[in-house]
Amino acid sequence: MKISARNVLKGTILSYKIGAVNVEVIIEISPGMEITSVITKNSFEKLGLEKGKDAYAIIKGSNVMIGVD
Repeated sequence: MKISARNVLKGTILSYKIGAVNVEVIIEISPGMEITSVITKNSFEKLGLEKGKDAYAIIKGSNVMIGVD
């Protein structure tokens, strides 16, 4: 896999919630650290995602927001 994004986090699919159109996928990237992505149901099915399967969270810098208290 070659991509231009610099932020690629490998993890394991912890869980997912299937909706009418989208699927919320939670990936554990290290013990106790999770990242959530919402993808289309079509993409979820094409990727063959399942609980316990390895996956990558790919974050493009232009879409990352930062907040502080």
